[in-house]
Amino acid sequence: MNPQRSTPRLPSGDVAGDDPQLVARIAGGDQTAFESLMRKYNGKLFRVARAILKDDSDAEDVLQESYIDAYRHIQDFRGGSQVGTWLTRIVINQALMRVRKEKRRSVLVPFRSSRANDTQRPEASVADHTTESPSSGVLRAEIRRILERRIDELPLSFRTVFVLREVEEMSVHETAECLGISPATVRTRLFRARALLREALAREIDVAAVDLFAFAGARCDRIVAAVLTRVSSEPALEQEARSSGD
Repeated sequence: MNPQRSTPRLPSGDVAGDDPQLVARIAGGDQTAFESLMRKYNGKLFRVARAILKDDSDAEDVLQESYIDAYRHIQDFRGGSQVGTWLTRIVINQALMRVRKEKRRSVLVPFRSSRANDTQRPEASVADHTTESPSSGVLRAEIRRILERRIDELPLSFRTVFVLREVEEMSVHETAECLGISPATVRTRLFRARALLREALAREIDVAAVDLFAFAGARCDRIVAAVLTRVSSEPALEQEARSSGD
């Protein structure tokens, strides 16, 4: 499910290095290296936060806080796990903290509505005219919205595992390490997430199929009017009809 993504852009003047090298440079106060690390993991970590929070703005806030937390504790990274895994755990913890805060607030005040209109923003349906036609871009955007909406409806534990495994293509063991659960639990949750998603998408297709290739309304009126116009304008057709009737 993970489309091919372009290589993250490094800041001008930066020399690309592997993660341990970047961490060492960040620990030494090199902010250019920190920018490189953020650009490398921005997409992945945003999607992880978004999977938990179901809100673009909240996910961006959590991502920023996670980077600040990582920067403050960069000296604590000992290389026991991959840098990407370490960052992912920080993002998950920050996102879950926000979820718990929101739940506490909801006891005191009405639960704020989700930003459902985010998918209606103009940029959500902008097509890449260099690679696809406008109609294809609109179709892809609509399919993406349906899929994102159904993923958002999954229970939190299933949704998080699904995004880590299917969207970010993390291994079972990487996912288990990030979430602090067993590999067996990862497999079980992914199986259930897939099943729930298939059921939801199947219902979506069933509803849409009712009106598939519909011929009512304007199309029906147009055909009827066109045929009646031809019949009335061609005497030979009317004469042939009368002869058949006799």
